[in-house]
Amino acid sequence: QLQVRVLRARDLPAKDSNGFSDPYVKIYLLPDRKKKFQTKVLRRTLNPEWDETFSFGVPFAELPARRLHFSVYDFDRFSRHDLIGQVVMENLLEVAEARPEVPIWRDIQEGTGEKADLGEVNFSLFCYLPTAGRLTVTVIRASNLRAMDLTGYS
Repeated sequence: QLQVRVLRARDLPAKDSNGFSDPYVKIYLLPDRKKKFQTKVLRRTLNPEWDETFSFGVPFAELPARRLHFSVYDFDRFSRHDLIGQVVMENLLEVAEARPEVPIWRDIQEGTGEKADLGEVNFSLFCYLPTAGRLTVTVIRASNLRAMDLTGYS
């Protein structure tokens, strides 16, 4: 188990008209991005303190090839959440074996067009006919879709 503890952030930019942000963090273990965690949304703060711990099941031998990806967002109730920035941590084996009781600080890098997490589509590639230049795709289902309407649905 890789234990990841999200403690705090400092001096976040104000994304709301009230001069504050409503920040939360999404955490992925790259490269697969299959399992993600998310902290609670903390309202009206530029210096949030989450102190939340998350566990990723990952074999010890895979740690050198893995990276942790933290995305910091500003929650917006009626529109798309704003990406504040991101942090990518590499060398997880070295970090884990160093001094786990000492918090690690990283500068948040400005969000550079990260793809929005809008959900997942399950599909199968059914048939490819190179002579006709045709590919048949079967869409099976969509899941974890982000609410895009004011009603909270899509």
